[in-house]
Amino acid sequence: MDNRKGFHQSLDELQRDLLKMGVMVEEAIFLAVKSLANLDVSIAQDVIAGDDKINDMMVEIESSCLRLLALQQPMASDLRVIGTAMKIVTDLERIGDHAVDIAKTTKRLQGSKLLKPLVDTPRMAEMTKEMLRDALNSYVKKDLEIAQSLAVKDDEVDSLYKQIFLELQELMESSPANVQQATLLLMVCRNLERIADHATNIGEWVIYMISGERQELNH
Repeated sequence: MDNRKGFHQSLDELQRDLLKMGVMVEEAIFLAVKSLANLDVSIAQDVIAGDDKINDMMVEIESSCLRLLALQQPMASDLRVIGTAMKIVTDLERIGDHAVDIAKTTKRLQGSKLLKPLVDTPRMAEMTKEMLRDALNSYVKKDLEIAQSLAVKDDEVDSLYKQIFLELQELMESSPANVQQATLLLMVCRNLERIADHATNIGEWVIYMISGERQELNH
C-alpha cells in the first residue's frame, strides 16, 4: 500500500513538472510575439536563451518517467499516464522551438519598421496559448471533453492563419519592397499554426490515455 502511495505521489510530482514546463513554454510564446510586435531584440534574446531551460525540463521529466517505469510496477492505466507524459514533453519542447523561431525573426527584422502594427498575430498567439492550457488541463484532469474541444479551436487558428496569409499576400503584391518582411511574418504565423497542431497532438494523446483509442483532432 505504501508503495502505491509513493507511486501516486511521484505521479503527482510528474504532472506538476509537466504543468511547470507548460507555463515556461507559454511564456516563451508570449515573449516571442511581444518581441516581434515591438521589434525588441533584447526580449527575443531572452526567449532564445531560455530555450535551454525548457530542454533541460524535458530531459528531467523524461528521466522521471523512466524511473517510475523501472522502479515501480504501474498498472495498465498508469502506464498510459506515464507514456502520455513522455509524448507531451516532446510536443512542449517543439512548441518552445517554434517560439525561438519567432524570436529569431525579431532579430532578423532589427532596424526595420513593421509594415503595419501587428493585431491578428498576437491574437493568434493568444489562441494557441489557450489551446496549450486546455491540452495540459485535459491531461491533469483526465477530461475527455476538454481534449476533444481542441479540434474546434484548431480550426479557428487555421481560419485566422488563412486570413493573415491573404492579407500578407496582398501586401506583397502591392509592392516588391514588402516581400521580404511579409514572408518573415508569414513564417511567424506558420510557427503559431504549428504550435496549435502540437497542442492538438497533446489532446489526441490525452484521449488515448483516457479511452485507449486514437482519435484524430487535426483534420
